[in-house]
Amino acid sequence: MSSPNLDVRDVARLARIELSDEEAATFQSQLGSVLEYVEQLGKLDVSQVEPTAHAAPVFNVFREDVAKPGLDRSAVLANAPHAANNLVLVTKVIE
Repeated sequence: MSSPNLDVRDVARLARIELSDEEAATFQSQLGSVLEYVEQLGKLDVSQVEPTAHAAPVFNVFREDVAKPGLDRSAVLANAPHAANNLVLVTKVIE
């Protein structure tokens, strides 16, 4: 394998994960397979492929942004537990 020599134990140490010797051997083999596949992908000729941000087209699924009448201030203040100076008073949450 001509892929970079990446040691699973180094990655596990950075992630603060403890691995048994058996787990490290298994993951090292799997990582080697992944790196070999990435190496194969690197050899593909993609010069005629247009760069994209997404593999499939992405469309805005939100509703149209249209201004609508808001709530009546007097109705809101009438339903607020505490109000003063045309404002709803709320409990302080940050000290």
